[in-house]
Amino acid sequence: MSVQYNPTWRYGGNQLKLWRMKANVSREELGAAANYAPDTIKAMEQGVRMPTPRVLDAADELCGAQGMLSAAKGYVRGQKFPARAQDFMEREREAISLWSYEATLIPGLLQTKAYATALIGNRHPPLDDETVESRIAARLERQSLLASSPPVAFSYVLYEAVLRTPQVDREQLLHLLDMGQRRNITLQVLPFASAIPAALLGPMVLLETRNHERLAFAEGPLMSELSDDPEVVCTTTERLSMIRTEALSPAKSAPFIERMVDGQ
Repeated sequence: MSVQYNPTWRYGGNQLKLWRMKANVSREELGAAANYAPDTIKAMEQGVRMPTPRVLDAADELCGAQGMLSAAKGYVRGQKFPARAQDFMEREREAISLWSYEATLIPGLLQTKAYATALIGNRHPPLDDETVESRIAARLERQSLLASSPPVAFSYVLYEAVLRTPQVDREQLLHLLDMGQRRNITLQVLPFASAIPAALLGPMVLLETRNHERLAFAEGPLMSELSDDPEVVCTTTERLSMIRTEALSPAKSAPFIERMVDGQ
């Protein structure tokens, strides 16, 4: 499986490495000057992580780059979204309807800031502070889609396991109840007792754009796939329909969540 690189990060990292080697500065020396581990410096040089302003300034001074490395700070910036999800985010803004099933996490559009921070801030490998802040802000900004005009029809089914993870606190549960009251949002819970094989294969999203193009999106820990292939879209539709049939109705899902808020 290939790694997806940010081209700007990769170019900045390559320049960082070239200047460092030219000046005979080790990764350990640069890491010590910028307060980063040598492996983190390596990841920045490879374009896997963003070269931070602190590293660029430290390298500029150590390598005698006379401002040429520090100048990259204006061009190398944190991504709002992981590269593997950016295509989906673009198409999501064109959606008139979105069906979602989640087996492990609260969907991004329904997350509180505290929940989003717990997830993004504890990624492995860890993200630098600037990228964490950028992605949290982008996730919260993205939630404006829930109140867009004309309204987008959102339908969510959450597996019970999603609601029972340690990161889901009372605030997050109450937020879900509040979201479920909106006219354009349908929220259902799939209890453990109703789980079917189709629900154990992972999360998925089906969206329809303003041009009535239907797209299926499947996201995993290391890669994601956005597809307009009719066969993939059909299979996703069938899985989602089966899961929605087995899930509690919206009217029964709300009391289910309320009991969790009350600790029952």
